[in-house]
Amino acid sequence: MTNCDDCVNYVYDEECDCWTCLVNLDEDEMYRFMCGTNYNCPYYSSDDEYSIARKQ
Repeated sequence: MTNCDDCVNYVYDEECDCWTCLVNLDEDEMYRFMCGTNYNCPYYSSDDEYSIARKQ
């Protein structure tokens, strides 16, 4: 399971004064995200800048 708080696509929108996802999920993906507790987002990208350096 992915965590939106750690995703690069999860950004703060100053206009709305809230956190939003930049990815436009289709209807099926949004349903699985809203209803499921085990949703694995296919667009998740870690916000960890050092993940590549740790693998070397």
